[in-house]
Amino acid sequence: MIQPSWTEMFRVFGRIGVLSFGGPAAQIAVMHKELVEDRPWLSEESFLRGLSFCMLLPGPEAMQLATYTGWRMRGTAGGLLAGLLFVLPGAAVIAALVWLYAQFGTLPAVQSAFLGVKAAVVVIIVQALRRLSGKALKHPLDWGLAGFGFAALFLLNLPFPLVVLAAACIGLVRKDGSMTAAVHTPPARNGSTLQSILVWGALWLMPLIALSLAGAAFLADIGWFFSKLAVVTFGGAYAVLAYISQTVVTQFGWISAGQMIDALGLAETTPGPLILVTQFVAMLSGLQEGGFGLFLAAGAVALWATFMPCFLWIFAAAPYVERIAAHPRLGMALKAVTATVAGVILNLSVWFLMHVAFAGTRIIETGILHIPAPVWSSMNTPAVLLVLLAPLAALAVRGNMLLLLAAMAAAGLAVAEFPFAIS
Repeated sequence: MIQPSWTEMFRVFGRIGVLSFGGPAAQIAVMHKELVEDRPWLSEESFLRGLSFCMLLPGPEAMQLATYTGWRMRGTAGGLLAGLLFVLPGAAVIAALVWLYAQFGTLPAVQSAFLGVKAAVVVIIVQALRRLSGKALKHPLDWGLAGFGFAALFLLNLPFPLVVLAAACIGLVRKDGSMTAAVHTPPARNGSTLQSILVWGALWLMPLIALSLAGAAFLADIGWFFSKLAVVTFGGAYAVLAYISQTVVTQFGWISAGQMIDALGLAETTPGPLILVTQFVAMLSGLQEGGFGLFLAAGAVALWATFMPCFLWIFAAAPYVERIAAHPRLGMALKAVTATVAGVILNLSVWFLMHVAFAGTRIIETGILHIPAPVWSSMNTPAVLLVLLAPLAALAVRGNMLLLLAAMAAAGLAVAEFPFAIS
């Protein structure tokens, strides 16, 4: 592994943050291209181990993967830089969109442009999934585990932690002589791990305690609620979107159901993790509750509560990843999780494509099956056309992601002018 300079780190992880549209599957694809394919910063095996590790943690796995890869390259400071650059571009876009949304309501031009971006993201996901599968799925059992991961989530709607635990158990009893020794990571020290837990735990919780003691009830409620989500959000943001929607609308009454739907839609169109919907909800609630000052404060509290735990998980546990991978039994468990994660990403990809091409979805329940399916009458014709156009655009720009996203955004604006366009 080559250690990049700070300037290179800033440039590349800033680029990843700006290009990280489309949820975790697309974000993982962008990171794989930038860090493994385009430059020799990480080996394929190290990237996949980091991905499997982050899938085991609560919180947004793509943001944690960025933090982990930054830590692998330049330690804690590198992890901070990579994690912040992954989140901040999207957070800035979200803040602007919330303000515009509050002033003007929905933004058709923005949504049309981002529809083209989503179509481009479908191509990026498919390309990355093909490359990742080729590296992670080397044996029949690997393919079986990937199929298990997809079926367990897409067809059976099993809890994500249960799926990962089952895969790890299969790996523990699997026999394979292909284990290799870990490299580039010094042995973890228990003292440094405890120090990481204490420092990052205090940084996370002390501001929230201060808000509660100061009597800032609204901001404290936001902080504690989104902190709780950060602890229980296994499997990414999709796993808790329904819970977020129900709680902020019904229990707290911060925003209306219609506003929550708009928040989810706009959060999906921005770079950065989808869990930035928490910032959207907090800022819109703050604006309605107390004006511009509370708008800014609520957004800052939501970001802090949502993402500070990610740094805690990574900096406390990352030193053990390579050591686990080098242990014969534990390493096989991690490899099994890696294979299963390929199926998890496929599930996220199908979910994303379905929601791009159709305005409505439903659940088909038959026996133990719990299958998401599109509402065919809700097909978004412009979106389907853009998805079909995206592979041709990718060929035309020869894989340049910036050009592809720009071209498809322009195509989204153009297609929206056609009479069959669906708003």
